Amino acid sequence: MTLTIALAILLLAASVPYWLPRAVVALRMRIFTRINGDEGIPIPGKLVDASHFKQVYSDRAADGRSRGAALSDLFWYWLSPGPEIHQEHIEPGERYEEVAHTTHRILAVPKHTAEDLTRRVVGQIMDEHDIRSATAVRLRDLMMPIWADVYYEVVFGKPCTPAARKLIVDNASDVVTALKCCSLRHMSRRHRLTRFLIEKVRDGEVPHALPECLSTEEKALYLQGVFFNTAVVQTSEAMTHLMLVIAQHDDVQAKLAADPENDHYLDGVINEGFRIFPLFGISHRITSRDIAVNEQTTIPRGSVLCFNHQEFHRQSFDDPERFDPDRWKSLSVHDANFIPFGVAANRSCPAQGMALTTMRAAARELLRRVRFRSSILHTRSIPNRGPCLVIPRALDYNARLEGAQLFWMRLRDRWEDVGRSIVQLVLGTYMVWDARRLRLCQRYFETRNSEGDENPEPKHHASACPFAPRSTARTIPQPSGTRL
Repeated sequence: MTLTIALAILLLAASVPYWLPRAVVALRMRIFTRINGDEGIPIPGKLVDASHFKQVYSDRAADGRSRGAALSDLFWYWLSPGPEIHQEHIEPGERYEEVAHTTHRILAVPKHTAEDLTRRVVGQIMDEHDIRSATAVRLRDLMMPIWADVYYEVVFGKPCTPAARKLIVDNASDVVTALKCCSLRHMSRRHRLTRFLIEKVRDGEVPHALPECLSTEEKALYLQGVFFNTAVVQTSEAMTHLMLVIAQHDDVQAKLAADPENDHYLDGVINEGFRIFPLFGISHRITSRDIAVNEQTTIPRGSVLCFNHQEFHRQSFDDPERFDPDRWKSLSVHDANFIPFGVAANRSCPAQGMALTTMRAAARELLRRVRFRSSILHTRSIPNRGPCLVIPRALDYNARLEGAQLFWMRLRDRWEDVGRSIVQLVLGTYMVWDARRLRLCQRYFETRNSEGDENPEPKHHASACPFAPRSTARTIPQPSGTRL
C-alpha cells in the first residue's frame, strides 16, 4: 500500500510540467478577464468569422487605436513611457500622418544597404560571442543586441556604441519581459534610454527630420517607442521564432545550409514561421463608424474589435499545426489567411520590407557560421527566450553528447515552465490590476476632452472578451438586420 501511494505521488510529480502550466495559464486568463471586464468582439468568432476577418480589419472605420477601449490602459502600461506618442497608438489625424510619414522615410533603406548592415552586425555580434564549441544560448538574448545595433545605425547613421547598445537592450528586454508577465516593469531602465535619446535629439545627432508637431521630449519618446521598443523587440522575437523552427526541423536546416541563396524556400520558411507563430496574438481596434459585415450583421460605431491573429492563421490551412514551408509553393500570401504585417489598406506595419530583407540576411549569416538544435516546447509567446544549442559549422560534434544535451534542455525547459507559469500568474494579475488603477490611456483622453479635443470619445459597446474561456456574444435581432 505504501509503495502504491509512493508510486502515485511520483507519477503525479512527474506529470506536473505537462498539466500545471496550462492550468495556470487558463486561470490567469480568467483572472485577467475578471479584472478587465468583458470587452470586445472577438474576430474570428461566432459573429464575424474568418472569411470576414480581412474585410473588417481593412475597413477604414476600424481605425481607432486607443480611445474608448479599456484594454488600452494595459497596453499603455506595458509600453510606457510615451505610449501616447507611439505610432501604433496615435489616433487618426494629422499628427498620425506626420509621424507615420517620418517612420516610413527613416525605414526607406535601400535593400543592399540593409543587407550589408545586417550581415556586418551579425558577424560582429557572433565574433564577440566567439562560439568555438557547442554552446547553450537563449535565442532572444542572442538576437536583441543584433537588432539594437541595426536600428541604432538606421536611426543615427553611425555604428552603435557598447554603452548605447546596453541602454537599448535593457529597455527592450524590460518591455518584452513585462509583456510576457515574467517580470514587473523597471521604469528606471526605460527612463535611462529616454534621457539618452533626449540628449541626442537636443544635440542634433539625428540625421533625419523628425515630426515638427512633437516637442524634443516627444521626439525622443517617438524614437524609443517605434524603433527601440517595437522594432528591436518584434524583430528579435521574429528571429527567435525563425531560428527555433529551423533548429527543430533538421531537413529544413539542411536545405537552407545547402542552398542559402534560395530566396523562395527561405521565404517559405519565414512565412510558415509567421503563420504558426504570429508576433501579435491579439490586436484591438475601435470603430469610428458602423461597419456593414454583410446583410445580416453590422458592427456599430465605438465597438472594440479584438483580432485573434493566431486563430485566423490556423483556419483554411490543411493540417494547420504542421510546420510545412513547401505549402507556400502553391499559396499566395495575399490570398491566404495570413497577415503577419497587417493589411495595406489600414495601417500596415511600416517595417515590413525592412524586416523581411534583414531577416533573410541575418538567417543566412547565422547559418553560414553555426547550426542550431533545440528540443524545447515552442510556443508563440516564448517566455523561455528560446533555449537553443549553437554548434559551429566546422565542428564535428559527438552525436550522443548532442542528444544528451538536448534531452537535458527539454527536461529543464519543462520544469522551468512550472515555476515560470506561477510567476506569470502572480505578476500578470498584479500588472493588470495596476494598469486598471492607473488608467493611463483613459486619463490621457479625459484630459484632452476637458481641453476641448475636437474628437470626442466614442460611446463604448461591450461584448464578449476574447480572453474568456468561450464567447458569450449573441446576435440581437433588429428590423434592419443584426447589430453587434
